[in-house]
Amino acid sequence: MNLIQCSRRSDIALPFVECLHHVNVNPKPALLVSRSLRRTRSHCGSKNVIKCSHLMPGHLEGSFVGKKQVEERPKKLQFVRTLLIDNYDSYTYNIYQELSVINGVPPVVIRNDSWTWKDICQHLYEENAFDNIVISPGPGSPTCPADVGICLQLLLECGDIPILGVCLGHQALGYVHGAKVVHASQPIHGRLSEIKHNGSRLFHDIPSGRNSGFKVVRYHSLVLDAQTLPEELVPIAWTTSSDALSFSEDNFVSPDAYAKTSEGYSTLFSDIRNENSWPLSHSGDIRSRKVLMGIMHSTWPHYGVQFHPESVATCHGRQIFKNFRRITEDYWLRSSSSFFRRRYAYFTAQIQVPHANHISGQVRLTNTPSVETDGNHVLQEVTRSRRPVDDLDERNCLGMTNLGISPTTIDMKLLKLTWRRLEGLAAKLGGAKNIFCELFSDDKAENTFWLDSSSIEKGRARFSFMGGKGGPLSKRLTFRLTNRSDAAHCGGYLSIEDAHGHVSSTYLEKGFLDFLNKELLSFHCEEKDFEGLPFEFYGGFVGYIGYNLKVECGAATNCHKSPVPDACFLFADNFVVVDHLNDDVYLMSIHDRNTPGTTWLDNTEEKLLTLRTAPTEEPKNKNMGSMTISPHEAGFCAEKSKEQYMEDVRKCLQYIKDGESYELCVTTQIRKKVEEMDPLQLYLHLRETNPAPYAAWLNFAKENLHICCSSPERFLRLDRNGILEAKPIKGTIARGVTKEEDEKRKLQLHYSEKDQAENLMIVDLLRNDLGRVCEPGSVHVPHLMDVESYATVHTMVSTIRGKKRSDVSAVDCVRAAFPGGSMTGAPKLRSMELLDSLETCSRGIYSGSIGFFSINQTFDLNIVIRTVVIHENEASIGAGGAIVALSNPEDEYEEMNLKTCAPVKAVMDIQNDENLAIPFPPLFFSR
Repeated sequence: MNLIQCSRRSDIALPFVECLHHVNVNPKPALLVSRSLRRTRSHCGSKNVIKCSHLMPGHLEGSFVGKKQVEERPKKLQFVRTLLIDNYDSYTYNIYQELSVINGVPPVVIRNDSWTWKDICQHLYEENAFDNIVISPGPGSPTCPADVGICLQLLLECGDIPILGVCLGHQALGYVHGAKVVHASQPIHGRLSEIKHNGSRLFHDIPSGRNSGFKVVRYHSLVLDAQTLPEELVPIAWTTSSDALSFSEDNFVSPDAYAKTSEGYSTLFSDIRNENSWPLSHSGDIRSRKVLMGIMHSTWPHYGVQFHPESVATCHGRQIFKNFRRITEDYWLRSSSSFFRRRYAYFTAQIQVPHANHISGQVRLTNTPSVETDGNHVLQEVTRSRRPVDDLDERNCLGMTNLGISPTTIDMKLLKLTWRRLEGLAAKLGGAKNIFCELFSDDKAENTFWLDSSSIEKGRARFSFMGGKGGPLSKRLTFRLTNRSDAAHCGGYLSIEDAHGHVSSTYLEKGFLDFLNKELLSFHCEEKDFEGLPFEFYGGFVGYIGYNLKVECGAATNCHKSPVPDACFLFADNFVVVDHLNDDVYLMSIHDRNTPGTTWLDNTEEKLLTLRTAPTEEPKNKNMGSMTISPHEAGFCAEKSKEQYMEDVRKCLQYIKDGESYELCVTTQIRKKVEEMDPLQLYLHLRETNPAPYAAWLNFAKENLHICCSSPERFLRLDRNGILEAKPIKGTIARGVTKEEDEKRKLQLHYSEKDQAENLMIVDLLRNDLGRVCEPGSVHVPHLMDVESYATVHTMVSTIRGKKRSDVSAVDCVRAAFPGGSMTGAPKLRSMELLDSLETCSRGIYSGSIGFFSINQTFDLNIVIRTVVIHENEASIGAGGAIVALSNPEDEYEEMNLKTCAPVKAVMDIQNDENLAIPFPPLFFSR
């Protein structure tokens, strides 16, 4: 019999050393590790579970395998069942999506601290529920037990289960066998590297080496010290050089080609590359060194990769997961026939994975009690202290609660929608501004809303929705979290004022989003009522979700109580829609099925038709030079001094260096008393000087609360076809005055490695968030880092879409993604925890979302930025910026100030009663 033998580890050279600083971040190992192959007996309750590595077929790349056995192996498995361990990361569900497609069934996702070792033994060895394990990336270090939970014991004890570790999982594989974890020579987040590998089966059918096309995305600040790898760990991949690559490296336009289309501009290309290259201080001293990117165990089926194969910008990432499936199949199919029959005897009748509720995290195994597998034992402090399992309502903290709500338990509200279209009327009346002021500005526009697409160029937005106190179904919702606000106690008090002014109050133990979810599920309208409408809002809730509602979406805690309500909504039963594309005006009314609903339509139509014809709104001159003004000059008081803010940036940089986060969006607030200001006039001025596609006006009179928002960014949208869309803006630069300067600035943004890295990190984060609630394989990125040109700015925009699963609701989708990752950083949970420890006040409405939830389960929400919040006669403006490894504290402070310019000047103009016609260009600076 011919035998195939893999090379011994001693025969493999080490052409890389990535431990320049050699900062050992390893405390004493948490586990006593024996490097010898062993037969271990784990006592799980009264039963013994024996794991005998030598009884299992040896690792295919570290043992002898007969060719005859290969030829006679059984047919490939139809499904591969994966246990996916989530290390509280924001990219885990990107892996989930990949494995769902490749394995034939979705993996079961559990947090790294939600199962005990007894649970693991039961599901792996007694129930034979899983064929392999994947360990996700995550913040922190494997040297901290709280960061990796059960992962170290899995890697140490489960030598007979195929395991793939990604990033943190890769480091854990090395650490548990004795390798050292050290600081990398530089943090690499959202950047690419070319990879060379040794032909391991994990890299089958993947090219290798420089210019091979095998480029991967990296998110890490720590690495394994290659010099400390033990004998049982084999290096299988490494970077081809120490230099990271630009995302657009292979798409650079040559100077010659550029000159053909833009004569005289060819010199710009080299200038752009020089301006955006990494400083030599970051990489010049390690030019010849390389980074360990992959390892495998010599005798166990355990693999690790330092890079992120699940990233949208990684080449051949899916092939790596396919190869791991093949490794898993071969591993089990090469088992002894008796073991194979035992493991797969119940495979057809007892596939546990399809019975798993992957959103709530509940897994039901045949003949076993239900087990909560995605428990949200979130970190309560930066020190990572943990709560006992029984002290948390796990499903509620994850926010996926609708699956336990049966339609039969909800009082259904049968509604009727009636509407009229007034063709071409918007332009005749002077546009949305005149319509709003004529219909809803009486009594200082109290209890009114206006979701205002004040910037519609390039098709960015099309519809505006406006309304006020409506018919008999109208009501106002005001929600405040309790003083003790954390993942375990996310309840609060809800005040409801009905159409007649009657107010009731109730305590919501499960929080506001749970209440909103039940309300939306209770509405029912006939689909024929909506036929012919080109927009998605058919009536429902309009308002905002404050940043502190993050505790209802998985965040550990709120360190600061918001001075404003944590959520406010108006139920819109009578409202107006303006179609900016066709200049049509729609009058909309929803009412009880048996109640006529034409009175409001008749009265409003008559009022509009009798208005005098007004000139169409003319766009302001947006090409005037910037008129900057500091908050201090305008009389605003800053929550933090310049020195304090810069110190926060430095702390963020240290967190990033230590692997606690990839990106942190640190923010602050400025405030000013504005007793005599007319809030509506402020908003009207702001929308003229800083128009935005997702602008909004909200007025809640009982709360003395007015919101003047000029946001350019959509958070999340769900349309009638069940398509979810996020469209983050990350990276913006002002347009140039001349054609040459304008083109140079566009190229500067396009080739900015820092902006590319920030954009890519948020894209991968939003793919993860959508992946939690979308059909497997449906999440995609139709537009990645496109540079779009507007009147005053070039912006780097990406679009992420996915098909919502049928068993999740609109509110579930929001829970999965809120707050927007562009306002937190990544990984989201750890980043929010760190930011709470740095920021000294609540963000309130800033960083939350404004928009609508329609009665037909659609929604459209923005990111609350570029916004003035007026509460109790005080104006507040939030601003901040994304801190990444190459951020400079001074630059970050200046950028934060720049983001306040448009709202600050609008406040100053109104207070000083200056010539409000003087235009002020919009500022869409990247966060």
